[in-house]
Amino acid sequence: MTLRRLVLVLGVAAALVVVAATALTIWAAREDALAEWRSDALVVSALGALAGAFVVALAVAIHRRLQSEARHRADMLEGAARLDAIVRSAMNAIITVDADQRIVVFNAAAEQMFGCSAAQALGSPLERFIPERFRAVHRAHLERFARTGETARRMALQTALWALRADGSEFPIEASISQATVSGQKMFSVILRDITERMRAESDLLRSQQQTRASEERLEAIVRSAMDAIITVDAGQRIVLFNAAAEQMFGCAAGEALGGSLDCFIPERFRAAHRRHVERFGRTGDTARRMGPRIALSALRADGTEFPIEASISQTAVGDQQLFTVILRDVSARVNAEAEIRRAHEQQRELAVAMLEVREAERTRIARELHDELGQALTGLKMDVEVLARMTPGERSDLFERIGAMRELLDSTVATTRRISADLRPLVLDDLGLGAAAEWLVQNVVQRSGLACELELDPSFAQLDEPYASALFRIMQESLTNIVRHARARRVGVRLERAGAVAVLSISDDGVGMETGARAKPRSFGLRGISERVLLLGGAFDIASPPGGGTLVVVRIPLDGARAREAA
Repeated sequence: MTLRRLVLVLGVAAALVVVAATALTIWAAREDALAEWRSDALVVSALGALAGAFVVALAVAIHRRLQSEARHRADMLEGAARLDAIVRSAMNAIITVDADQRIVVFNAAAEQMFGCSAAQALGSPLERFIPERFRAVHRAHLERFARTGETARRMALQTALWALRADGSEFPIEASISQATVSGQKMFSVILRDITERMRAESDLLRSQQQTRASEERLEAIVRSAMDAIITVDAGQRIVLFNAAAEQMFGCAAGEALGGSLDCFIPERFRAAHRRHVERFGRTGDTARRMGPRIALSALRADGTEFPIEASISQTAVGDQQLFTVILRDVSARVNAEAEIRRAHEQQRELAVAMLEVREAERTRIARELHDELGQALTGLKMDVEVLARMTPGERSDLFERIGAMRELLDSTVATTRRISADLRPLVLDDLGLGAAAEWLVQNVVQRSGLACELELDPSFAQLDEPYASALFRIMQESLTNIVRHARARRVGVRLERAGAVAVLSISDDGVGMETGARAKPRSFGLRGISERVLLLGGAFDIASPPGGGTLVVVRIPLDGARAREAA
């Protein structure tokens, strides 16, 4: 009989006792004859009522206890189901063992982690999932933990733990252990997490950090050993890097420079422009740019001396900070060498111009001597031959033939002398100026070659000082000679004009042209002579040959210090 039924029977019995006592009381009251029983009946009724009340109270109390136990049992079952669901659905492996380290709980995550079903794992020793070399240490650790009385502890804080899958492969884990007593039996629960991916990521991160550190060390060594000064500034142009070459170049230690303004190393007159330049460069987004490609840059040493530099700037972003790096090179030696070279070139040019003037003067002297002295001597000799011819008897035909040959030889010698004299230095250039000499040259070419030649001459060049007059005349002479010899042209145009303080000579023809550029053959001595004359006077020389034929020679000579005198 269950407790519930016992309570029900007691309640019914108590009710019957109460009913019987009440009936007896009523009957005793009605029967006067039984008056002596009345007092006893009342006592019995009272006792029955008390007994019934006690039985009812006892039944109610028992009923409430039964309901409380039922609710407690239901809560326990619900809690156990909830705990079982939590253990089953946990993402970490949960394994519970008894005091003998035999598995009593093996959740789904543990099944997946170890490749072993719960049915295969339950009841088996935990050591099957521990590599053999760690089993003794693990057992000793578990026994020590049981003796400490601690409820939970993380396992192997300083060393990596390893577990063993059912297929025999090892893998790293992170674990914590707890203990509890259930029905007098000690239980140990281990929560495990497979940290293979994390350890791989940590290894990759460590390797990346080592590579980054090595790269930084290499970069630092490169920057430290670089022969060029390297300075890095932030967006406020405060110095954050100052290498050894910069220390040597500016005469300032890195400790003094770091954190200071870059303006300290820029001459005051350039600071505002430099700051604007860096700000504009930062907005462009360009990664690198050479600074001052068209103007000379100057820097300022710590002692206040200025020196020329060559610089390039680059920018990068480190986190949310914008950094600008300037690489500088002290070009004082190069600038001084270039200045020396320019001075030497100028001296060489002046010497060459002087030699050219001396050569033209010598040619003028020789031409005049040929024209005046040799010409006069030949003229006198011709007059003597004429006298000799008149004095020769008429019957001496042999002498007349000899005298005729002498006349022809004298005429040829006089013509040759005149030609050589004109080629050396046309007297018209000295006597009448460049304009008349150019006209004489063009007419001579027309007479000798039959070319149609057109001359356009700016009147301001009629009279031009040396060495410009001789140079322009010789360039015309050599160009026309080349055209006559090689161009097979029919028409030639010569134009001499002024473009500010520059004389521009253009000579064109409609001949066969010539190769220019990379495929052109080495220039003739005549063209080289033209180029040398132009360069000596600081000018420019250009030859163009269009695809359709013809050639255009353009010479530009600055008239520095020359005084062009117009003919009166």
